[in-house]
Order: sequence, then C-alpha cells, then structure tokens
Amino acid sequence: MSNQDSISAASAKKYSPLATAAGIGSMLGSGCIVGLSATIPVWQNGLDLSAGQVGIISGGLTFAIAFGSLFAGQISKTFGLIRSFNWLNLFYAIGAILCILSNDFAMLLIGVIVMGFASGADLPISLTVVSHDAPDEKTSAKLISSTQIFWQIGVFISYICSFLLSGIQGVLGARIVFVILFIFAVFTWLWRTFSSKFQKFHDEGDSRQKANQSKNTNAQNVSFKNLLFGKNKNKFLSFFAAILIFYVCWNLLANTWGQFQTYALTNAGASQMQATGLGIVLNVVSLITTIVFTSVAGGKYRNKAFFIGALVQFGAMMGMAMLGGGAGFIVLAITIAFYNFGNPLAGEAIYKVWTQESFPSESRASLQGFINGFSRMCCGLFAFITPFLVAPNRIQTSMYGFAAIVAIATIAGIWMMRLQKKYNVAQQDK
Repeated sequence: MSNQDSISAASAKKYSPLATAAGIGSMLGSGCIVGLSATIPVWQNGLDLSAGQVGIISGGLTFAIAFGSLFAGQISKTFGLIRSFNWLNLFYAIGAILCILSNDFAMLLIGVIVMGFASGADLPISLTVVSHDAPDEKTSAKLISSTQIFWQIGVFISYICSFLLSGIQGVLGARIVFVILFIFAVFTWLWRTFSSKFQKFHDEGDSRQKANQSKNTNAQNVSFKNLLFGKNKNKFLSFFAAILIFYVCWNLLANTWGQFQTYALTNAGASQMQATGLGIVLNVVSLITTIVFTSVAGGKYRNKAFFIGALVQFGAMMGMAMLGGGAGFIVLAITIAFYNFGNPLAGEAIYKVWTQESFPSESRASLQGFINGFSRMCCGLFAFITPFLVAPNRIQTSMYGFAAIVAIATIAGIWMMRLQKKYNVAQQDK
C-alpha cells in the first residue's frame, strides 16, 4: 500500500462515524419505504382501509419523499446545512409516532407524509454534510458510497422485522415495525446534534470551505441557476443531464423490480413464505455487493466495477425475459440474484459519488435534491402502469423493455465517465 493510500485509509477511518450517522438516515429512508410496503396489508385489515385509501397512502409516501428531496436545498439554505442535518430526523420520529398511534386513515397518511418528507430531505443534505466535512475528494467518495450500505441494511431490517412480526394479530406487528424506526430516528437525532466530534468535523469543513472561497471569488455566488446556465454551463449542464438520465433510468428499474420480485417468484411456483424468504436472501446478495463497491469507490477499479454491474444487470433482465415464469422459481431466483449482484455496482452508490464529485459544495444539496425528487416523481407516476407491465401476458415483453432501460442508463454512465475525464474531475485515478 502506498503512503497516499495509507493516508486516505486513515482519513476514511477517522471520519467513518460521520458516514455512519449519515448512513443511518439512508437506512431510515429505505426503512419507511419497505416498512410501509411490507405492512400495508396489515394496516388495511386493521384500520379497515379501502383499496383507494391504500393507494393514496403508498403514493403519499412516494411523493412526500420526492418533495422532501426537491426542497432539500431550500431547507439547508433557510435553516443552515448543519442544523438541517441535525434536526431532520426528529421530524421523522414525529411522523413515526403518528403512524404508531394511528387509528384511522387520515392519521396514518399524515404520519407517512411527515416521515417521507423528512427522509427525502435528509438524504441529499446528509451526503452534502459528509462531502463538506471530508478533508479530500477520495475520502469523500469512500464515505459517501458507504452510506449505501445502510440503505441496504434498512431494507434488510424491514424485511426481517415484517417477516418475524407477520404472525401477530391486528396492527400491533405493523406498529412495532414503526416503533423500531422511531427508536433509530431519535438515536440519530441525538447523536448528530450532541456529538462534539461531529461539531469539530463541521468546524474544520467550514474553515476549508472559506479558504477555498477566498481563492475563488466566484464560489460564494454559486446557485442552481448560475451553475447550470452560467459561464461554465457546458460543463455542469452536461454533468447534470448525464446523472439525471442515469439515475431516473436506474430508479425506474429498481423501484418497479422491487414491487415485481415477489410477484415473479410466486407466479413461477414459490409460496408466499418461500418468496419472502428468498427476498431476504437476495437482499443479502445486494448488501455484500454494496460493501464490495464501497471498497473500490475511491479507487481506480470503480469504473470497471460499473461496467461489470451494468453488464450483469442487462444479462439478468434478458435472462428473465427469455425464461419467463415457466422455468420454475429456483431458476428465476438465480437470475434475480445476478440482478441483485450487479445492481449496487452500477446504481445508487456511484450516482451519489458522481453528484458529490462533480458540483461545488454550495449547490450539491439543491442539485442532488432535485435529481432525487424528480426521479421519485417519475417512479410515482410510473407506478400507475406497473400493474399493466407485470400482468402475466406482458411480463416477458416488459423485461425486454427493462433491459433497454439498463442500456440507456449504461450509456448515460459512460457519458458521465467521459465528462469527468474531459474536465479532470474523476478522483479514482489520482
């Protein structure tokens, strides 16, 4: 290991508690999505909700996350980046309490909207804080990519809790899932707010940012509009377009496939319990691959990992398209496992790193919030046609369409890599 790599490893270790605190926010984000998805039938039966009300609650969460992301930049400007980072999870906890105490449709809807808005805003803000505090770009890339591990952990914990509590009568099991999310939210709020170590990191980050601004007199005047349509518009607008296309395509696939997995397995012959159990196992595959990607996110093998992930995802989609549901659920589960292996290598983790690397720190929360929010909006609208796409007589055709989406995302990713090389932004070869 070179001296530079040793310094980078030591730096990443020093700042890893901050990445963990930010990552738990990602865990809470995936937790509220999967937690609601896994418990919504229980809420429906326990609170006597209509099918329409169930749809409104699910859609309400998706759009709340989107609006939270869209307003993340404004929130950080109004209340301050660090104050927003510290306090957003308290509002998440308030939303969780409303869900825990819900006895009717309105209260549950308000609860999930508050949770969704808080988690949607927290993601871009927490990543911006990590980038703001990290001493160099290589450390920042490693720390930011590591937060994706916590997103996967949130999915995993939510599946496990929902599976273990599924036998409890009434809505008590669903309430317990949200109690667990509430506890994590309160813990994160207290840790972020009262940690003297984090305050020291924030102060050091402010000092570095002021020093950089003194070298660049234009840095203080950076805004969303000026960045994308100012004198460097060719550079930043290209970055923005490439990242937006990549992330929307990836998210459409991930969101739709997340809903389709259990259906595909049961349609291929698995029981509900087998499909749920396989879902847990397949999530472990994603978790392991995410950890692997984190180890190369700041190094020279990052782009190679991206191409491997994209190729495996494309092959998995084509495999499912050709196999359909007639090959049995074991064969289908193996194909899904390949998708879950490739997904973290060419997915959200690299999107987070690209966004933080490519834009000035003053605009990252706004830009990433917009991209997150716009993507969630697309997913929410796309969900209206999801039942049509996954109907038994259309599944195979849909999988070819999903393979095309992977191809478009890959092309956008290649474009992004070339832009970083052109403008000497990529850090992995330095």
